[in-house]
Amino acid sequence: MAAKVFESIGKFGLTLAVAGGVVNSALYNVDAGHRAVIFDRFRGVQDIVVGEGTHFLIPWVQKPIVFDCRSRPRNVPVITGSKDLQNVNITLRILFRPVASQLPRIYTSIGEDYDERVLPSITTEILKSVVARFDAGELITQRELVSRQVSDDLTERAATFGLILDDVSLTHLTFGKEFTEAVEAKQVAQQEAERARFVVEKAEQQKKAAIISAEGDSKAAELIANSLATAGDGLIELRKLEAAEDIAYQLSRSRNITYLPAGQSVLLQLPQ
Repeated sequence: MAAKVFESIGKFGLTLAVAGGVVNSALYNVDAGHRAVIFDRFRGVQDIVVGEGTHFLIPWVQKPIVFDCRSRPRNVPVITGSKDLQNVNITLRILFRPVASQLPRIYTSIGEDYDERVLPSITTEILKSVVARFDAGELITQRELVSRQVSDDLTERAATFGLILDDVSLTHLTFGKEFTEAVEAKQVAQQEAERARFVVEKAEQQKKAAIISAEGDSKAAELIANSLATAGDGLIELRKLEAAEDIAYQLSRSRNITYLPAGQSVLLQLPQ
């Protein structure tokens, strides 16, 4: 009797385990920010896109393919040429995500690694096309225009593959060694030219100042001469007397000055 009971319990447990396995294989989860496409062994990829949550499928007949629909970054380096045939190294940073409603077509025509197959090729194509419209100097001075043109063209091109580009930006832009050295040499030459121009302008200003000063001295001498001719040399005599008085005062205060008083034939040391 006990053996039959244990046998029944064993059969029930086995049946329950098999049933649990079947139920578990019929369930699948779609995480937040993801979408799923169902592949049916008999009907192929279904057009229905499954949203987030837990869902049922037919075990061994259907298989879910889960896609990440959140924005993801990707850096694409490209070496191309400018309008004036200069080598340009550009790195483009892209934030991309698939269009959820087009996931069945993306999976059928491109595959799960759609970003690896599509983005490098179309990015290289668009960058080469846009950069070829600008000279090397324009790529630096009009970088915002270049970035906007690349973003517009690349967004339009990616839309044909069912991709949305949330952001496109130029993160790296350099030129070849020869061009960089030429630019540096040009900058040095321009600085030297500016320095030389400054020296010339300074000399010109000094020349003008000397001319103005000489004209002022000439005008002052002319005015003095005219004044002397009109009023006589009385002012000069007055200035001579003032100068003599000042000299005498300074000499009288000096300790090393001796003089011979009038009417005497010997030198006397003045008291200090």
